[in-house]
Amino acid sequence: MDSEEWKMKDALMREFNQEKSETGVSGKRLAERLDILSMIGRTSDNGSKRPGFSLLEREAKTTVIKWMKEASLSVRQDGAGNIIGRLEGEQSSLPAIMSGSHVDTVSNGGHFDGTLGVLSALEVAQAWKDTGYLPKKPFEVVIFTDEEGSRFNGGLTGSEALTGDSNIDDLLSKVDNERRTFKEVIADVGLTVEGFEQAKRDLNEIETYVEIHIEQGKRLEKEDLPCGIVNGIAGPYWMKVTFKGLAGHAGNTPMDDRRDALVAASEFIQKVSELPRTINMTSVATVGNIEVKPNGTNVIPGEVILYVDIRDIKTDSRQELISKIISCGENISHHSDVSFEHKRVHNSLPVPIPSALQDKLAEAAKEEGIRPYFLPSGAGHDAMILGRYIPVALLFVRSRDGISHNPAEWSDLSDCVQTVQVLKRYIEKLQ
Repeated sequence: MDSEEWKMKDALMREFNQEKSETGVSGKRLAERLDILSMIGRTSDNGSKRPGFSLLEREAKTTVIKWMKEASLSVRQDGAGNIIGRLEGEQSSLPAIMSGSHVDTVSNGGHFDGTLGVLSALEVAQAWKDTGYLPKKPFEVVIFTDEEGSRFNGGLTGSEALTGDSNIDDLLSKVDNERRTFKEVIADVGLTVEGFEQAKRDLNEIETYVEIHIEQGKRLEKEDLPCGIVNGIAGPYWMKVTFKGLAGHAGNTPMDDRRDALVAASEFIQKVSELPRTINMTSVATVGNIEVKPNGTNVIPGEVILYVDIRDIKTDSRQELISKIISCGENISHHSDVSFEHKRVHNSLPVPIPSALQDKLAEAAKEEGIRPYFLPSGAGHDAMILGRYIPVALLFVRSRDGISHNPAEWSDLSDCVQTVQVLKRYIEKLQ
């Protein structure tokens, strides 16, 4: 099927159960806007390709800015390209409630990741306008720049700039696949390094941030629920592991006289997949990057380098898992006569979701007739960056088959609308 033939709006509306119109939330409008944005950077597989700092990302932002203004939001762009649409409340001097996400995508990704969070926050503002509701506190709809990081193998660039967490020297050292520097690329969309340095926001101006995101997993689907309440955002800890044995001839070295680094690494990998279940139900560990040396068919592997991604929503249980994984490597080293080395290469601390905010989301869900269900977020989001400094909350929308970062990524419109209703009720409870 040609990309021009596929209409996202038609696919969304075919399965949509009409919502109550008195709330002001419009499923038809949400479907139309998802459809319009899906055509910006549409791939031949009906996926999406809008890299951060591209003209396509800017076009998507410009399109949303027009809708922000239709909802009577005042709009500004900061030095990192983040877009903030603001509705002044009855008491404009109060800290704002902020909600949103991003519109950049991975290469040949889906049409919901990030985009749904932006349009959901905007739908709340538009619903208020249509029903004549004015919140007491200011409300800000935000589009963060370059969340996915597909251009420079990074990510969360806009939210880090807003919080003052940007490492400018690190950004300046980056080059994309075309060997263009960060400074050159951002100039394409009218941004400067100086602007990035000045993008830091006074976070006292923001009371809290709440984000809607697709689940990118199957838990809600298994529970048959449209949305769920995130109880914590896992922090990734990356460990580089090296097993060193002795390379040798695969034919002339007896099996009882080998120091095979790959055999030791294989035992380690198996144990890594088992250990999280000895800790709790929220921790995970993954080996997804392996290098074997000398990597010859007829050579006993003498060295294996691999990377372990360890995550949990709680720091103490994550540290317990890290310690168990290290002990496992040391034990394997002792009985295999293969050395084991480990080194931390990345560490982002988990971000808790305040229980008071989880409770308010649960109340809002119940009022919408949805059973509250709590689940962790294994992936990082802009909420993770803001959560280092201000209270944050996160709502997940059911993902069909758990597929994400793929043209087949999908969430039913009815699920999306029900989640927007929960978001709207939640924000009104914060007034």
